[in-house]
Amino acid sequence: MHIVVCVKQVPETQNVKIDPTTNTLVRQGVASMMNPFDRFALEAALRIKDMDRDNVNITVITMGPPQAKEVLIDALSRGADDAVLLSDQAFAGADTWATSYTLASAIRKLGSVDLIICGKQAIDGDTAQVGPELATLLDLPYATYVSRIEFLEPRVLKITRQTDEGTAVWKVPLPALLTVLKDVGIPRVRSYRATLRARRYEVPIWGISDLRLSKESVGLKGSFTQVIKVFSPQRAKDRTFIEGSVSEQAARLYELLKKQGVPGL
Repeated sequence: MHIVVCVKQVPETQNVKIDPTTNTLVRQGVASMMNPFDRFALEAALRIKDMDRDNVNITVITMGPPQAKEVLIDALSRGADDAVLLSDQAFAGADTWATSYTLASAIRKLGSVDLIICGKQAIDGDTAQVGPELATLLDLPYATYVSRIEFLEPRVLKITRQTDEGTAVWKVPLPALLTVLKDVGIPRVRSYRATLRARRYEVPIWGISDLRLSKESVGLKGSFTQVIKVFSPQRAKDRTFIEGSVSEQAARLYELLKKQGVPGL
């Protein structure tokens, strides 16, 4: 079984700065780490590998600048078998669709893949779009917000996923894509043996020519959405504190909203 885990390098800080010209994250001088939710995706893959170590191979893939190789080395030191870095100036500025398109092209280049696992979302964008978009581009069945993965048959998964209404249990045939929650298991620590191997591992770097893509289909040019402006909302200075019993507060609130001209009051 070949499992691909998609990971992302994100800023290791809450004090994220935005370039006012490009409206993209400023990564220079900012410590980075593997997206926390992607650590759980890797752990889910490693637990499957634990079941049949000799017949499961895990490839970790990421798209980013050259320094994004660090998260791949991290994944290798935790037990992944192979890694691929997608890095090219043409990939810069990609929205979720252009990112998914590039990842899909790379996964096709890898050859036969049985299962793709992603974290539920990245903490720097919080869109949770790449997983479903990637599955759509690869024409794969997928499930999001997965909290548990089991095998019913060699090629059929039984997955438990969290929904707004509660818990759902699905049967998912392979090949498929899953986005997972932290419930799949606590990420394991790096092992000494795997860390030594990771340090010697030569991470292949694939660019636009390796994937045979056009510049118009990737990066900023291939994005359907663009960030026009980034700003922090101004804090409102006018505040009204309502005191009294619940009924008195409700009546006062009604009068204030009515005075403001809220429709329907």
